Amino acid sequence: MTTELILRIAQDSVYTILIVIAPVAGVALAIGLLVSIFQATTQIQEQTLAFVPKIVAVFISIIFFGPWMLRHVVDFTQNLLGNLSQYVG
Repeated sequence: MTTELILRIAQDSVYTILIVIAPVAGVALAIGLLVSIFQATTQIQEQTLAFVPKIVAVFISIIFFGPWMLRHVVDFTQNLLGNLSQYVG
């Protein structure tokens, strides 16, 4: 196993992680921003107000983007296991 191969596997895994997590992180970021703006305008400083909408939005986004995320992870895993003979030896 060469260092180039290890670096390619690491690069592909990081890329897959970033692609899979991007929609959920984007939704959490948007909801967090909206809640922060709402808290700033109404001067409500309740700590749970920031977390509950984000948790609900993340769960809904996982349900919505779940099949797409799973497809990317399965494609990466199939590619990794399909080329297993290159990694051993």
